[in-house]
This record gives sequence, structure tokens and C-alpha cells, in this order.
Amino acid sequence: MPQFDYKGAGVAYTREGKGKTVLFLHGWGADGNSFKPIAALLGGSYDLIRLDFPGFGQSDPPPGPWALDDYADMVEAFLNAFEIEKPILIGHSFGGRVIIKLAQRIAIEKIILAGSAGIKPKRKSGYYIKVYGYKGFKFLAKVPVLSWLLKEPFQAYTERYSSTDYKNASPLMKQVLSKVVNEDLTDLLSRIEVPTLLIWGDRDESTPIADAHLMASRIPDAGLVVFEGAGHFAFLEQPVRFAAIIKSFIGG
Repeated sequence: MPQFDYKGAGVAYTREGKGKTVLFLHGWGADGNSFKPIAALLGGSYDLIRLDFPGFGQSDPPPGPWALDDYADMVEAFLNAFEIEKPILIGHSFGGRVIIKLAQRIAIEKIILAGSAGIKPKRKSGYYIKVYGYKGFKFLAKVPVLSWLLKEPFQAYTERYSSTDYKNASPLMKQVLSKVVNEDLTDLLSRIEVPTLLIWGDRDESTPIADAHLMASRIPDAGLVVFEGAGHFAFLEQPVRFAAIIKSFIGG
């Protein structure tokens, strides 16, 4: 798999086909292969690029605890290096976050957001109790006198209340996740000036369907397609339908 060098980190990607450039950006914990079935269904009618974000798939880890803007900077640098102008961007979950950032800074032809993250969830009081309990625990666990005593209880607390993504991440990617997951992009949606299609599963528990309706109401030129009975990976649950909708939306 070829790699693009960015600030000393190798960014793996695949590129196939000819025509309009379509860039796929995957979700957290996945890689470019998550879009492989969709790329196969789109055939050779497009110039299809699937990136592995730094820290995922065959790409190197980022050189530090990146924020969301760092990932957007990397994608922009990739497009500039290959002289790609006005691509069509397709993003799932975390990839959608990056696209919302990119829409503020580069020329894009069209956008497709599939179960995109970016809306800050409404939290119940219990969530904040857990968060501040964790922070307090973490602070006390660093006190020399208490560190040995609280080591095992702190590990048990972390294991119980952390998300699956956080548990599975490396120490570096845990820092990245903490930076990006709480960034609310709602105010950026109204600045997206290109046609945007939202594709969502109505049983998505990671990015609920309410997020899709909110995004559709804020993005000036947006449409929403709901996949009944599908979850967070609706594009993999109904790939033929997803690919057909993409072809209809982007043309070519």
C-alpha cells in the first residue's frame, strides 16, 4: 500500500479508477478498508481514494496527540500534494468530523456524511458525575503517597466507565480521542456551502438519528436519507443501496 509522508508519519492510502475524485474518510477505530465494499460497487467510474488516518490501519501513529484540526490539515496537505481540486468527500463518523472542518477551508464539489459525528451529545447528570469522578481519581492517583494505594482502584474505575473506543486505544490515541470527541461542530454546519447528503441508520446508537435531523436543518443545501433498521454502519448493512445513492447524488 503506498504511503504519503506527512510530518514524518506515513499515511497509507489506496487509489483506483478514473473520473471524479471521491475521497473516503473512515470512522474511529476503523480504516480505509471499511469502505472497500462501497468502492467495489462504484467500479472504475470514479477516481476512488481511501485513506487510513494516522493512528489507524496501516498508517503510522500521529507524531503527537493530534486535535481534529491536525487531521484536517493532513487531508488538506494530501489533496494539495496530489493536486486534487474540488473532490467529493465521503465520511463516516469521525471522518465526518474531519469533513465538516475541511468544508470551512477547501473547495469541495459535494459532501456525503454517513452517521457523522460532530454534534455534542446531550448528557445526563450521571455522565458528569463519572467524568469529574474520573478526573478527581486521576489527580489523587498521581499524588506520591496515594499512587501505590490507588493504582488498582483507578484502573478498575477506568475499565468500568470508559468507552469501548477509549479502552481499545493506545495511550497516544487515548489523548487524541479525548481532544476530538468533545469538540462541538454545530456552529460550523451553517457555513457548509456545497450540496450535502446525509445517510443515516434510524437505529444508530453512536450518532443518533436526531443528530442527522439537526445537521440537515443547519446545512443550507442538505438532504437526508434514512436507512430503516440500520445502525451506525448503515453503509455496510445496505451497501448496494448506499452505492446507488452515491452514484445518483454525485453523477459522473
